[in-house]
Amino acid sequence: MQEQLLIKEELLLTKYLMDKDLNKNLMVKIKVTQIKSGIGSTKRQKRTLEALGIRKMHNTVEVVDNPQVKGMIAKVRHLLRVEEK
Repeated sequence: MQEQLLIKEELLLTKYLMDKDLNKNLMVKIKVTQIKSGIGSTKRQKRTLEALGIRKMHNTVEVVDNPQVKGMIAKVRHLLRVEEK
């Protein structure tokens, strides 16, 4: 009985880890580069840049392509260059 439970747990863990690796490869990424300064932008726009992970001018980050990130990019699009992979 104990052995069967251990085998089931191992199988479930293996399946979870395999699914996790597959999902990581399936996630589409977007390259975002800051091309204009945030000086003179609103505090909200500066915080959006920070939330995207952009710290300096000409800094490039890869972010996951999802609706939340697309909305953030839309708010500061005039400061960014966006490349889809």
